[in-house]
Amino acid sequence: MSGKHTGEFFRRRDEWRKHPMLTNQLRHATPGLGIALVAFGVYLVADQLYNRLHAPSHNHSHSAAASH
Repeated sequence: MSGKHTGEFFRRRDEWRKHPMLTNQLRHATPGLGIALVAFGVYLVADQLYNRLHAPSHNHSHSAAASH
C-alpha cells in the first residue's frame, strides 16, 4: 500500500521537469538560429559552386607564379 503512494508522490514532484519552458529553452532562447544556419549552409555551397565554375584558367595563374 505505501509503495503505490510513494510512486504517486514522486510523480507529482517531478512534473515541473516536463514544463514547456524547461524542455524548449534553447529553441526559445535562439529564435531564428535554425533558419540562419540553413541559409549560411546554402550560401557556402553556392559560393563553392560559383568559385569552381568561374575559376581563372590555370595557364594565366601559372605564368604569373613562374615570373616570381
